[in-house]
Amino acid sequence: MMSVIIIILVLAIIILVHELGHFIAAKKSGLVVEEFGFGFPPRLFSIKRGETIYSLNLLPLGGFVKILGENGNQNENINSFSSKSVSTRSLVIVSGVFMNFLLAIFLLIIGFNIGLPQIIDKDTELLAKNVEIQIIAVNNNSPAESAGIKMGDVIKYLTIGGKNITINEISTLQDAVENNKGEELTINLKRGQKEIEVGAVPRVNPPEGEGSLGIALAKTGIISYPWYESIWLGVKYAFSMTWEIMKGFGNLFKNLLFQGRIPQELAGPVGIAVLTNQAADLGFIYLLQLVAIVSLNLVILNLLPFPALDGGRLLFLGIEKIKGSKINPRIENALHSISLVLLFTLLILLTYRDILRLK
Repeated sequence: MMSVIIIILVLAIIILVHELGHFIAAKKSGLVVEEFGFGFPPRLFSIKRGETIYSLNLLPLGGFVKILGENGNQNENINSFSSKSVSTRSLVIVSGVFMNFLLAIFLLIIGFNIGLPQIIDKDTELLAKNVEIQIIAVNNNSPAESAGIKMGDVIKYLTIGGKNITINEISTLQDAVENNKGEELTINLKRGQKEIEVGAVPRVNPPEGEGSLGIALAKTGIISYPWYESIWLGVKYAFSMTWEIMKGFGNLFKNLLFQGRIPQELAGPVGIAVLTNQAADLGFIYLLQLVAIVSLNLVILNLLPFPALDGGRLLFLGIEKIKGSKINPRIENALHSISLVLLFTLLILLTYRDILRLK
């Protein structure tokens, strides 16, 4: 139950911040906001304040701000979306992702001040607390995956022939595995607040690019910074992370276009819920970092020039600016509706794949 509450809170924060951006920009631009909704209909509960209905809806997979005239009608009403200039409408549209970007920066600033887990080296090791050897990736169909080892696990020690070997360095683990290929190792792991033991047999001839256990390791620690350094680091990390996410989306579309498949690392709502639960198990600071990353992913996703997304709406406004007249509202709304169906279809496919992974 606690996991479910955490997942709902994470989604609520990210979605509400996004929609709040649209809402504030619309109000500041003198527009009539007819409804501010969390989730998608059917409606469960609503309350009206002034001209706006605030609603809670059944499907907690998104949210919306319904603005008067956003479908291209009410041109004669000066308080409608369609009556405003291209620049004003663009500002209202982009304000949602801007707020998500600010949310990520805010969370990262807090994280750096409290102390974020990060990969450390010789220069930062003396500044770090809780230095550990952590698993940052697990290969598919590897001994580690078969043993139930997960990304984020910390390796405490190995038991070989009744002897415990404490793992304080990556090289210690690598040497132990190399010297005991084909023999079962008992691995003591820390997962969040729990300690578990698993057995794994290192492969004698692992696939190229993979180790005998099939894991990637990093030496990590918690480093906290003064508030004035945290501000700069939060901004810097948000921009660098956004760039990495953009490259990830580029690889996603390359795989879709040239290989016709959805990459395994792409997750739907169920997958995000699982990651959220795992981050919560690891601790508050990991959850904080995950929310920042998900928020930045939403920034890039929403800015894609695809109808039904904010980026698609900006694309139509760009076309309007170039041609000097508005696109036929019927055509634009039809494209948004078709694209929304395609997005929901993709969402269903991702959810189905996420559920199969849980089995």
